[in-house]
Amino acid sequence: MANFFTDNEDIQFYLSDPRLKRIVELREQGYTENETYPFAPENFEDAQDNFRRVLSIVGEISAETLAPAASAIDLDGCTLVDNKVSYAPGAQEALKCFAQADLLGFTLPRKYGGLNFPMAIYMMAIEIVSRADASFMTLFGLQEIAETIHEFASPELQQKYLPKFSSGEYTGAMVLTEPEAGSDLQAIGLKASYDEKQGCWFLNGVKHFITNGCGEVLLVLARSEENVAGGRGLSLFLCEKGENVLVRRLEHKLGIRGSPTCELQFKNCPAHLVGARKRGLTRYVMQLMNGARLAIGAQSIGIAQAAYLQALEYAKQRKQFGKAIIEFPAVFDMLSNMRMQIEAARSLLYEASILVDLQQALERYGAEDKETAKESKELKRFANLLTPMIKYYASEMCNRVAYDAIQVLGGAGYMQDYEVERIYRDARITTIYEGTSQLQIIGAVGGVTSGLFFKLMEDKKKDSYPKSFKPLIGKIDACESLLKEAVSFVKEQNDHVCTDYHARGLVDMAVETLMAMLLLEGASKSEQKLNIARSFVTDTHLRVKMLAEKVLSHDAKSIDEFRRLLG
Repeated sequence: MANFFTDNEDIQFYLSDPRLKRIVELREQGYTENETYPFAPENFEDAQDNFRRVLSIVGEISAETLAPAASAIDLDGCTLVDNKVSYAPGAQEALKCFAQADLLGFTLPRKYGGLNFPMAIYMMAIEIVSRADASFMTLFGLQEIAETIHEFASPELQQKYLPKFSSGEYTGAMVLTEPEAGSDLQAIGLKASYDEKQGCWFLNGVKHFITNGCGEVLLVLARSEENVAGGRGLSLFLCEKGENVLVRRLEHKLGIRGSPTCELQFKNCPAHLVGARKRGLTRYVMQLMNGARLAIGAQSIGIAQAAYLQALEYAKQRKQFGKAIIEFPAVFDMLSNMRMQIEAARSLLYEASILVDLQQALERYGAEDKETAKESKELKRFANLLTPMIKYYASEMCNRVAYDAIQVLGGAGYMQDYEVERIYRDARITTIYEGTSQLQIIGAVGGVTSGLFFKLMEDKKKDSYPKSFKPLIGKIDACESLLKEAVSFVKEQNDHVCTDYHARGLVDMAVETLMAMLLLEGASKSEQKLNIARSFVTDTHLRVKMLAEKVLSHDAKSIDEFRRLLG
């Protein structure tokens, strides 16, 4: 029987991360819930066994139910009739299976029907599901909405809605206006007004490109303060689907067609304020974005894994000139690079997930002392650096891998007879939604130029490594030195245009240097990881030298020349 968890040794590798023990012990608060909830773990070993069992179920449903239906889900798409959106039959069946297996409350507390699992384990599940069908991830992977309600909404709202998320009775959607679209907010508005007589907030306005906008529960970022400009005038609201929320249309998309993307109109829709006024963007949504970026990173890796395996299988079977094409250097070079990029991205995904988990666990369950507060603050800074990095790298990587997968299959890959055609279309959205690659670079470059990235690298280098790793560590040190030189050069220019112009190169150098370090960490535990690390470190060293040279040869006139090229 196929299983997308048990057949992936690399995902299983990250279940042995020693930091998970501290995270689980903080979340479980002494493993006391076993008395109330028999399925709660008695100790860390029991928790690890739970993780494996649950991920195995996710892997089985993904392989046996969801993956075989993915092409039909893509073909059928979603339908809109009389303001009611229906998922494709295959998606409905898969959602039913996941609900029956109690897999729709991954990170929620058990009192709401959840599993109380760390974010890292949830990301593993998202990766597995995305390998089966990227479009279904936007139904399964929106549990972050429930987590936001859990963290910031009132106890009454938590009690009312969270059990329905865990049972699968409700799905949700985030209705956001991106920070860079402030002028649009003022123009078309998603506005919230408070009616003192009724003691209730009401939402009005239009928003399009809403993933799963047909969900029963909507978290809406709307302007509650007419005279307060920018993000400070936004608050977060919760409302239910009903006659006051109209799905005006479903978008016709290139990919992820099993996921409904809606245009919504709010007509005096009653809503509940979540948390405090004026903190919707600056506090609640910005924290939500960490989870969203991780989820797209996991989705991207799942897509890339599916594309790589399709290409690998085809290359083993397809014969030319009397031998399988995988034996040709041009092909096995492509395939080995695909695998190397996937495993590098995976190392960054679970590093970022662990840091987010640890920071949240300390903030929610840690001791109330200065040392804990200091550690939590530093972890939050690291998490805010790594989450845009993983979203950026993994999404760009999955597009490259999907592109190369079609190339391995040749003409066959261009046809709908093979799944790589659909996978390629699904991959394209990952660099766009939940913040484009360009926005992720902006989000990450500050941590590189401020020195935060180098502090993270310093912490990583405190670990001891075998003497045989010395040449590889030397190359990583060289990459870090080149990056420092490039950062110093850019800062000396004292020109924000120059910084923005070179931001992508700086972030690329940082991301790849960090992933080289992370792969080397794993290499001390796995021979396979050592093989991947050797290749990746060597390639990274060459690429960082090239990128650094481009930055260091900067001439202010070059920016003007590019502008002239554009007329």
